[in-house]
Amino acid sequence: MCAVVGVFGDKNASKIAYYALFSMQHRGQEATGISSADGKRIHLIKDRGLVTDVFDEESFKKLKGDCAIGHNRYSTAGDDSILDAQPVFARYKLGEISVAHNGNLVNKYEVRNRLIKNGAIFQTGMDTENIVHLIAKSQEDSLEARIKDMLNKIEGAYCLIIQSRSKMFVIRDRFGIRPLSIGKLESGGWIVASETCAFDLVGAEFIRDVKAGEMLIFEKGKEPKSQQIFEPDYRPCAFEYIYFARPDSVIDGKNVYIKRLEMGRELAKESPADVDLVIPVPDSGVAAARGFAKELGVDFEMGIVRNHYVGRTFIEPTQKARELKVKLKLSPIKDIISGKKIAIIDDSLVRGTTSKQIVKMLRDIGAKEVHMRIASPEIKFPCRYGIDTPTKEELISTKYSPKEIANMMSADSLGFLSIDGLKRALGNDRKYSLVSFDGDYFAGGSADSIGCIDYY
Repeated sequence: MCAVVGVFGDKNASKIAYYALFSMQHRGQEATGISSADGKRIHLIKDRGLVTDVFDEESFKKLKGDCAIGHNRYSTAGDDSILDAQPVFARYKLGEISVAHNGNLVNKYEVRNRLIKNGAIFQTGMDTENIVHLIAKSQEDSLEARIKDMLNKIEGAYCLIIQSRSKMFVIRDRFGIRPLSIGKLESGGWIVASETCAFDLVGAEFIRDVKAGEMLIFEKGKEPKSQQIFEPDYRPCAFEYIYFARPDSVIDGKNVYIKRLEMGRELAKESPADVDLVIPVPDSGVAAARGFAKELGVDFEMGIVRNHYVGRTFIEPTQKARELKVKLKLSPIKDIISGKKIAIIDDSLVRGTTSKQIVKMLRDIGAKEVHMRIASPEIKFPCRYGIDTPTKEELISTKYSPKEIANMMSADSLGFLSIDGLKRALGNDRKYSLVSFDGDYFAGGSADSIGCIDYY
């Protein structure tokens, strides 16, 4: 669930990319990077840490040119190596390229083993490096043709931004699993980003979403050229609306905050609770909790304070780190909660770590009853398209019923939004990727056949 950005045709391209990555920091906190192109060569800065830690004014003196691509890294492997940061830069027969990738290739190991057999040497565990090798080893005469050759050899979820010394290529997989949008800058240049919140920060006008299966080519002095590389089978990821995207973003034409309100309303209809107060798990549970409270006609309060200087626990690579960050991140307000029957609303339940500790916090400060409600269905299948659920063993809902989970976390009750309820909230105008809930591995692979994969 990384963030990617591409800026073309603006003299301040690298600085615009920086602000875009800053606005999408929630999509990855482990590492960040920007590469720029000035027509003669590609310049690259990347490192572990947040966007504000990695870049300073000196960085932009190096990152020259009117084209820049950037990446915020989210992974599940727990590897802290700088080699695993993006963009990935390489020199090859036709010159220099830099690649930023959001998604996950389900045939990663098959492709990698074939490349190694043919003499390729890998430095990282990223599936993005497969893409670079496939382009470099292609026998086609142009970069455009080599990219198309590469695309015919990979499967899965991907939003790709590929930069040469003078061009920028943008590709979205035929399922459109990961979000990607195009905007127009005030200078006349272009920006492509994972979320529209990046456009708001840099003053860009939203133009449209990149189509599923589409490739866009940006070249100086020309309008972007669009090619439909694959027949689309459009299935945007429902988890973008549930958890990952910022609430002010518009994902494929639908505002995230409004969709989360609808999820809360549907949850209240399906799994109401006799409570005095509804409180959210901040921040991604806020909109759903508002919808839940409004539908029930119960008071809503921000009864838990979040320390915003602590990152998102779900995307921490180790269980121990996740548990510690829950305590650092969330603090309940005793005067609001003590003596009351509480409905606590969260966006999803993966391992149960956060929810169990939150229920304990509420009990410890005197909550009379604690009813946990989850504004998404039970997660029963590992996602192979870029969400941190690598094995079934880590998913609490694969092993226990809602009643059993409620008992384990000392909650009075636990309720989930149904798959049908989620579909109603999102709208029935399109299919969605619901793989974590229904196990439909439409883009290849399965829960058992792929094994534990590193996600970038």
